[in-house]
Amino acid sequence: MNSPPIFAALRTRLKYLGTKRYCAVCETSSRAFLEFGVVARADARCPHCGALERHRLLILFLREKTDLFDGKPKRFLHVAPEKAFIPIFSKAIGEGYLTADLLDDSVMEKMDVTDIGYPDETFDVIYCSHVLEHVADDRKAMAEFRRVLKNDGWAILNVPMGKNPTVEDPAVTDPVERLRRFGQKDHVRVYGPDYVDRLVEAGFSVERFNPRDLLDEPELERHGLPTGRGGEVFLCTKK
Repeated sequence: MNSPPIFAALRTRLKYLGTKRYCAVCETSSRAFLEFGVVARADARCPHCGALERHRLLILFLREKTDLFDGKPKRFLHVAPEKAFIPIFSKAIGEGYLTADLLDDSVMEKMDVTDIGYPDETFDVIYCSHVLEHVADDRKAMAEFRRVLKNDGWAILNVPMGKNPTVEDPAVTDPVERLRRFGQKDHVRVYGPDYVDRLVEAGFSVERFNPRDLLDEPELERHGLPTGRGGEVFLCTKK
């Protein structure tokens, strides 16, 4: 018989009781983060809320570098919403918050990011993370994000990124070959530093932030972001 969620959460809290690690998403300390990943990464996943490195980096960035939590009315499009973020963003934004996805039935609206069914300049904020590497026509999706973003709005469009130039091949449709070439069965490319060029071509100005722009070395370790883990945040505004 399964225990009620409150007791399961309490057991987790007691099991990982400690202060060595801190998750900025659920604002909870623990003695360690969990392993996570196809190639397991130590200290990756929060045992309390499930947040990964990129999620912890993102919430720190939003709190320190944006106006998301200033209490002013906003329309916020959250594509492929992470469960740990939904209650945070919903509380901060209220009725202006919209979750969307093409395949997930739990979201507020089904949405194809290459054909967003909203008028120009609808949203103050757009957040889309680790989605574009799944989208065949990513340039069209970027153009759509720019179209529905207000002129004074901002978007965060994060992707996993390698060190080499972007690699893609539309002819590769076999999941096994995609896994070999692009690192995941449903990925259609591996982005490189030239990802920024695509965003600029779509009409965005782009600022890049990494964990060291927000935290010193001891705090990077405490938040589970050593050696720059967590990737980068790509803050996009209209040119």
